[in-house]
Amino acid sequence: MKGTYTRTFITWPYRLTSPLSFTECVNPLSDFLCRTGSSDPYCIVRIDNEAIIRTATIWKTLSPFWGEEYNVHLPPSFHTVSFHVLDEDSLSRDDVIGKVCLLCIKGLDGWMNLTEVDPDEEVQGEIHLQMSVVGDGDIPKILRCQVLEARDLAKKDRNGASDPFVRVRYNGKTQESVIKKSCYPRWNECFEFELDDAPPDTPLSVELWDWDLVSKNDFLGKVLFNINRLQSAQQEEGWFRLVPDKPKHSQHEGTLGSLRLQLRLRDETVLPSGHYHPLTSLLCQSVGPNLNGNSPDLIMLIDETTTAESRQEVASNLVKLYLGQGLAKDFLDVLFKLELDKTSEPNTLFRSNSLASKSMESFLKVAGMQYLHRLLGPLINRIFEEKKYVELDPNKVELKEAGCTGLHRVHTEAEVIQQSTSLLQSYLSELLHAIVQSASYCPVALCQAFQQLYRRVSKRYPEPEYRVKFIAVTSFLCLRFFSPAIMSPKLFHLREKHADARTSRTLLLLAKAIQIIGNLDTLNCCSKEPWMVPLQPVIQLGITQLKDFISKLVSCDNSEDLCLQERMSLQCGSMEKEGFVLLHRTKDKSMLMTSPFKKYYVTLSKDTLSYARTQHSKSVNELNQWLSALRKACSHNTDTMSCYHPGIYKGERWSCCHQKEKADPGCDKTKHGVTLQEWSDPLDPDLESQLIYRHLNGVRPAIWYSLEHLFDACALLAITSLSGVKLYFFRKTRFILFLVDPACLEIEYSTSDRSVLILNAPAYLPMVGGWFCVFFQGKIPRDDQARTRG
Repeated sequence: MKGTYTRTFITWPYRLTSPLSFTECVNPLSDFLCRTGSSDPYCIVRIDNEAIIRTATIWKTLSPFWGEEYNVHLPPSFHTVSFHVLDEDSLSRDDVIGKVCLLCIKGLDGWMNLTEVDPDEEVQGEIHLQMSVVGDGDIPKILRCQVLEARDLAKKDRNGASDPFVRVRYNGKTQESVIKKSCYPRWNECFEFELDDAPPDTPLSVELWDWDLVSKNDFLGKVLFNINRLQSAQQEEGWFRLVPDKPKHSQHEGTLGSLRLQLRLRDETVLPSGHYHPLTSLLCQSVGPNLNGNSPDLIMLIDETTTAESRQEVASNLVKLYLGQGLAKDFLDVLFKLELDKTSEPNTLFRSNSLASKSMESFLKVAGMQYLHRLLGPLINRIFEEKKYVELDPNKVELKEAGCTGLHRVHTEAEVIQQSTSLLQSYLSELLHAIVQSASYCPVALCQAFQQLYRRVSKRYPEPEYRVKFIAVTSFLCLRFFSPAIMSPKLFHLREKHADARTSRTLLLLAKAIQIIGNLDTLNCCSKEPWMVPLQPVIQLGITQLKDFISKLVSCDNSEDLCLQERMSLQCGSMEKEGFVLLHRTKDKSMLMTSPFKKYYVTLSKDTLSYARTQHSKSVNELNQWLSALRKACSHNTDTMSCYHPGIYKGERWSCCHQKEKADPGCDKTKHGVTLQEWSDPLDPDLESQLIYRHLNGVRPAIWYSLEHLFDACALLAITSLSGVKLYFFRKTRFILFLVDPACLEIEYSTSDRSVLILNAPAYLPMVGGWFCVFFQGKIPRDDQARTRG
């Protein structure tokens, strides 16, 4: 059985702006501006100095907006999260604008001033030391510091390494030793100092520096020791984290710009699966065939007590949990019915940010991302590669951007609009054709969900003049899935970088056209934006094509339910990562000008890591994504090495630590704690259950308030009280409420027509009025039996 483990999550979207947006002053980024008076900023996120994320570059701006959001799994022992903002330069090294460093954080939503990056503060790595105090009585006490080795030091030299030397200071005395060209030096040297003449509060300082022949030595970090504590322990040994020197006052403080962060850090202790079985069973009984015509009381309670701030997260967790149980279609169907019961005006159906809308949106992103990539990928790539100037609004036409027609004659406004209309018609026609053709490969999970939605809305609004059954489908498919992906391809993993201004405008106009088609109404939109009239013939044809597509989509065969279960569980895919990787050839004695790297197409699955010389499918992967994928693939590997060599074995020695034995133990520890959460990750049912439980535990006052109204509406049928347990049964609902005494360790409950329900460890259940609260759904009992053990 899987044991208890702890996961730390950190989530942030962010954007950067210059203080010029708020105050009038000299341009604070003048040192980093190019000749056009702007910058090309991007952001790098580091966890304990390990680069995890690099955002896209926003070109030619001082107020970039990224809008990127990431979920990162962290080890509980991490120390710092830092955000470095840089200016990209294609000809020279990128300029560092500033950074934001966060130490003890739980949550953050606001602007943070960038601070100057001080080289003495950018330290990383650990040092292995053995400290001891020898001597007693007539023998003078000696402080012995044995410097063994260091690992993962900062690379300060151009050759990708450092020349580290250790400097041990105590009571005004200094001793040093240097190792050349290594970030993993091994000294194995001993330094001794007399203790008798030193004041008792004198610290021992172990400093690391990068030795330079010409320029100033670079600081690599230090460790300070309390001698009084060391004398009490007599000996201390271990790996010690290097810390920076005292921060210096910066002359640019407050003038480098600000970074807006929305960051949340939380620790989740995930228990073995058996602890979540009562919760998952209760949730599964609230949807699908288990209802037998009754109302889904638990889903109704969650819907009523979920706030707008937490609705997106709760919806995502519920969708993933029901996907893992193969009940996503039934869960969405319950939400569709609840939404229809609350909506009186058909034109406002699914237009609010309700739990139904958020759940369907999350479902599309989880179950339909591969479908989206196959559908939109070719057109998005074409638009990015062509970079055509497209503009229909006469007030926004820039003739200089449109270029010349020939012999340096500039386009007229009418010519620009006509050319833009032709391009947009071409893009839109290609997209509509791809949508119609996608009915043959649309995932069965999506077909089944839209089929349920279509039937529910048709039953609620059966009048033929209503187009609501089509609009209900297009409101999700076009307005919440296709259109956002077209406007922001990077956020849907369709492109690695954000579009430039010209391409962004083309994508915006195309997304606007898809929104008009999704609304199935051309007259209303053209009256608000008359410059969209030239696209009206294509849009009108697109509406007809979209209706035909929806009709095919919702007429899928129910005989594919078995395939549906497999797809909705999302466990059938075994691919973790694929793409080109450069492999270093260590044994080839190639010519001097030949590259030592060879390009291979590598495929990583849950069980194998293979490579070939040719590419089988198109994919682009960065280093941090590969590392994250490898760590996920090895998360359950009990044979994972605890250390490794980050360098190569060449010339009869390791390039990283200079050890001569090939079988020598690794000089760096294996890093496996930091991973990026991606849309293609397999589901973790225990984690989703824990997150749902945490949410229910947080809103238990609101749930209890709702239950009080439920008690009033549903006359209490019976109260059975026994040792440590109170059972409440209700006449008009299928709710059974257990109130469990905290002294109970286990509950066994059985009825004449149900199997035994075992509730373990009620300490993890929400508490109401001094009693642990457990909800269960079943028929009204007759000859029930309940036993407790405490």
